[in-house]
Amino acid sequence: MFGQGEILRALTRLGEIAWGAERIIDMAVYGGSAIVLAWGFRVATKDVDAIVRGDPSFLRRAVRQVAEEQGWPEDWLNDGVKGFVSGNEDLRLQGTYPSPERPGLRVYVPTAQYMLAMKCMAMRAEGVEEARDIEDIRHLIGITGMSTTEQVLTLVESFYPRSLIPPRVALGVEEIVNELSQDARDKASR
Repeated sequence: MFGQGEILRALTRLGEIAWGAERIIDMAVYGGSAIVLAWGFRVATKDVDAIVRGDPSFLRRAVRQVAEEQGWPEDWLNDGVKGFVSGNEDLRLQGTYPSPERPGLRVYVPTAQYMLAMKCMAMRAEGVEEARDIEDIRHLIGITGMSTTEQVLTLVESFYPRSLIPPRVALGVEEIVNELSQDARDKASR
């Protein structure tokens, strides 16, 4: 598992390697890693989901070097998230590593709205990951200030064509929003 400290250490090291090679890598971090870095309501993630722009062979070597130095598996950084990336990405700069004065790595994370839309699209049907997805969605709904199923689904449609949104997304969002509404009513009645 990668907590904020491990993720920041890895990003700093990748930035140092890139800066030392006189390169700049642009990386968009998604999923649990983005949540750990940007909002902190999740404390750890099993890997770092990212899409990197730059020389792929240089990046593979740098990622392998960080893995060796940290004693991590070589696939600690993966691009499995690419199937959920929207053509209407909404990213913001999270940080420059190892420092703004030595920008070897620029890291971007989704806005809360885009992360919510991605999480809704990636919502799994069952298992441990589903529970994590649901908790992430619950937190992101709160962060974005949304309160209705329609608001969330309209947001999802602003990033993904309606024809690509599976029916499970609407059903899952409706269930989560209903649970949040019930939780709020229960809390108010105490």
